[in-house]
Amino acid sequence: MPQVYIPAGTFHMGGYDVRAAPDEFPSHEVTLDAYWMDQLEVTNAMYQLCVGAGGCTPPQDFKSQRRADYYNNPEFKDYPVVYVTWGQAKAYCEWAGRRLPTEAEWERAGRGGDMRTFPWGEDKPDYRFANFNMLVTDTSRVGSYPLGASPFGVLDMAGNVAEWTNDFYKSNYYAIADLVNPLGPLTSSSFNRVVRGGSLGDAEINIRISKRSSVLGSNLGLIPGSAGYLGDFSPRIGFRCAMDE
Repeated sequence: MPQVYIPAGTFHMGGYDVRAAPDEFPSHEVTLDAYWMDQLEVTNAMYQLCVGAGGCTPPQDFKSQRRADYYNNPEFKDYPVVYVTWGQAKAYCEWAGRRLPTEAEWERAGRGGDMRTFPWGEDKPDYRFANFNMLVTDTSRVGSYPLGASPFGVLDMAGNVAEWTNDFYKSNYYAIADLVNPLGPLTSSSFNRVVRGGSLGDAEINIRISKRSSVLGSNLGLIPGSAGYLGDFSPRIGFRCAMDE
């Protein structure tokens, strides 16, 4: 998996446009150390390597949004893996010698140093920039939208599949967040995690770079197979990994 170097620096985090949701406020400046971010979303083929090596368990379903044969079909080997839980995404990144990105790292990789609304800037989203709003009706091959690249050259950060981050979700977290290398809330009674980027089925408002979503993550402290252990999974959620400098 190619990675993109994200240099240390300060960036604008949160909602800066009129469509921002309450949990995107207060917008604020955050300073991060340098890190690496996967340029692409993790694909079926990449995930299969981890499963074959014993580092990962198979996705919770082998289909996609509209394809009955997806995960094991060579035709879709370069498409994003879906139906993975937060715990499965975490396990893959650790097997690969990486980790899930923090919410702040994800947003900096997508936004760069300005206050842009979308990874590519302010141009209205359409079929040239991203797979969203059911324009394609299912996942696209990763890297299919070079015009939608972020300022750092990270691809597919809007649409295609939404992406797990490492952070617990808290709606008012920005009001109390650390301003240097924030790691998200330390605990969560609900185990909900932040998901970023919007998906193939999301409207324009939900593929903005600052959009935050809350999805039930895995509770790895429970017995495997017990209720709540897996958390949620979806044909519209995948992930990418990050790595320290």
